[in-house]
Amino acid sequence: MLRDLAHLPVSVGTRILDEVEGRAQEPDPIRHVKRLKGRSQNPSYSLRVGRYRAISNIYGDGLLIVVVEVGHRSKFYQKH
Repeated sequence: MLRDLAHLPVSVGTRILDEVEGRAQEPDPIRHVKRLKGRSQNPSYSLRVGRYRAISNIYGDGLLIVVVEVGHRSKFYQKH
């Protein structure tokens, strides 16, 4: 994730980090993300931040949010 953020403008990276941190403080962070299809055992979620997306895994009802990948939406969903 840090490598992905390094390729983004600083303002975008800051917004993404702020959004992820804000979701971690929520009692129910899954309300604010979209579940990705295809993974039933350990589901991945997409957090929308403007035109960018952060793919994350949420463990323990929001106690731990692990951001796996960050990127622009035009190229992002081709991988997932």
